[in-house]
Amino acid sequence: MNPAEDGAKRVVRGVLVKVLVHRRTDRGMRLEEHAARCVRRGEVHELVTTDQWAPRPGARIDRVGFLGFVELGCGGVIDRGDLVRIGDAVVGTVLGFDACHLPNHYNILIHAERPVSGGDLELRPEAAVSFTQGRAGQERTAH
Repeated sequence: MNPAEDGAKRVVRGVLVKVLVHRRTDRGMRLEEHAARCVRRGEVHELVTTDQWAPRPGARIDRVGFLGFVELGCGGVIDRGDLVRIGDAVVGTVLGFDACHLPNHYNILIHAERPVSGGDLELRPEAAVSFTQGRAGQERTAH
């Protein structure tokens, strides 16, 4: 998010379509250079938590927890720093994107206090997911 250029935006909403329950410490994801991605209604993307905060292109992300897959209910823009909620719980903030599975889906990397899985959070299919615009200057979650 660039406060000097970015105005208000819509909340991107979706629903969890598959829960994942595993974690890894050697995943080797690579952070894409783009801090924002446009998404379309109906797309399915993977949600991945990490405690690593390295918002630079190509950063290697190894410590991850897999939450699951979200189907987006509307198009919009997801930015680094957006707040991610599943149900009423704040999961963390968007760190960025890993594109190793494109064109199938993005891995949306979510910075959290620790890598958690969908099993850790007791997630269920059809849970509401939202990406809400972060506040200027607040790109990390307060824990």
